Amino acid sequence: MTIDETAATGAVSKLAASPADAVADIPDGASLAVGGFGLAGIPGFLIDALLEQGAKNLTIVSNNCGVDGAGLGLLLEARRIDKVIASYIGENKEFGRQFLAGEVTVELTPQGTLAERMRAGGSGIGAFFTPTGVGTLVAEGGLPWRYNSDGSVAEASPPKEVRTFNGVDMVLEEAIVTDYALIRAAVVDTAGNCRFHAAARNFNPPAAMSGRITIVEAERVVEVGELGPDEIHLPGIFVKRIVELTPEQAARKGIEKRTIRERPVAAH
Repeated sequence: MTIDETAATGAVSKLAASPADAVADIPDGASLAVGGFGLAGIPGFLIDALLEQGAKNLTIVSNNCGVDGAGLGLLLEARRIDKVIASYIGENKEFGRQFLAGEVTVELTPQGTLAERMRAGGSGIGAFFTPTGVGTLVAEGGLPWRYNSDGSVAEASPPKEVRTFNGVDMVLEEAIVTDYALIRAAVVDTAGNCRFHAAARNFNPPAAMSGRITIVEAERVVEVGELGPDEIHLPGIFVKRIVELTPEQAARKGIEKRTIRERPVAAH
């Protein structure tokens, strides 16, 4: 990626020319934290660019792995993903099929624990104790991570340390730090400070913190100072590259399921 020097201040610009430019150096075997929940707040254009770029044998850390035909599901269908650390498989039939067929390793992690593992990684915390998962395979080990083609377990989770704090048993969970992070934000200033809109403020902040090189696709880019301090949900220190979407791109937002019910007629 080409990074231009700003002549007036000598500051390094974080703006990338395109999604393709922003992900061009992601190598085979890289680990990536990816924001979003289902299709809400996913960095769809960065994912599309990574699909086109061709990197393979990827490790993905995300709440789930998209849906069939969209988001991270596209990388999965193209067989670019070797391992997924996620909280659930969801409605992605291909994800479930690849896992049960032994084609991908899946480390299922409780949802809140996953978010905290990423946040901790970005905060310089090596590990933490949580009561979530105590008394289950999450703590005791034996949770299938990868299957053989015949359905037997090829790799299972190891047991984790459990200690008691104030009378409560807690399990030790290690922080997650990834090579890259891909996120989406509503507004980003040129220093990388991010504001997320509504449901997009899900896994995007902790995913951004987890990545050594965090790339954000922004629906709108503004100058430093246009975002008030209370509007900033993620400090720019965590962001290395910014891709500004066109208005048409910014308006493209998917939804997993759309249900419609008739509104009750108001009484007059």
